Amino acid sequence: MRDRYFAPDARLGIDLPRLDRNWDDYDAAEQMGIVEQWELIRGRIPDVIFGLERRIVLLQRELDDEEDFVRSCRLNSDIAELASRINDLHIWYRVNQEIEARRHS
Repeated sequence: MRDRYFAPDARLGIDLPRLDRNWDDYDAAEQMGIVEQWELIRGRIPDVIFGLERRIVLLQRELDDEEDFVRSCRLNSDIAELASRINDLHIWYRVNQEIEARRHS
C-alpha cells in the first residue's frame, strides 16, 4: 500500500499521501486501506514533532551564547525551518479529520 498511495517526504520525515484520483473515485476497500496506512503514519507525527522541538531547544541554547552575527542568522534560519516543519506536520496531522468526515458523509 505504501508504494502506491504514499511516498516518503524527507523534509517532514514521514510518508505523505500520493493519491492520483479524487477520494470518491477509490473503492471502499482502497479507501479503507489508505486510511489504515495513514493512521499508522499519522500516529508517528507527534514523535517527529517532539524530536524537532528538541532540536529547536538545542539551537536556541546555541543562539543565546552566539556572538557571531552571521552564525546567529544561520541559527535563526535553522530554527525557522524546523518550526515550519512542525507547522506542516500539524496540518498533516489534521488531515485525518477531513478524511473521516468524507467517509461518514
